[in-house]
Amino acid sequence: MAKNTICLWYDKDAEAAARFYAETFPDSAVGAVIRAPGDYPSGQQGDVLVVEFTVAGVACIGLNGGSGIKHNEAFSFQISTDDQEETDRYWNAIVGNGGRENDCGWCQDKWGLSWQITPRVLMEAMAAGGGEAKRAFDAMMTMKKIDVAVIEAARRG
Repeated sequence: MAKNTICLWYDKDAEAAARFYAETFPDSAVGAVIRAPGDYPSGQQGDVLVVEFTVAGVACIGLNGGSGIKHNEAFSFQISTDDQEETDRYWNAIVGNGGRENDCGWCQDKWGLSWQITPRVLMEAMAAGGGEAKRAFDAMMTMKKIDVAVIEAARRG
């Protein structure tokens, strides 16, 4: 296990979430699946309690802690993409697997975890500053999934 690991709380589906992320994102994998050594408030002995996994190289554990705590947009994974095809692939995987679209390149998976599927061209435009950043920002504000061609056109003015 990594020295610094993100702990994500799930109701009871940490293993299913980890397997979905491992199938969806490169440099992702499921590690140890740890079962509860005894009964606990939201589960029983033998239930999956903790799942170690990585998402795009980031070490995580999923804790099946019960329904008491929900994910929100205060935490999200930001996945940088190189083109529209990659943007579409990740977006469609998350939204098409019971997730939902949000604004400005954000979506939420079926477990409630937020994702920012962000083309590099958008971040490059923002970093450029000035009119280029403003035009790209204004274009992004009208979108759910980011449209790379529209951002590129906005950058050019």
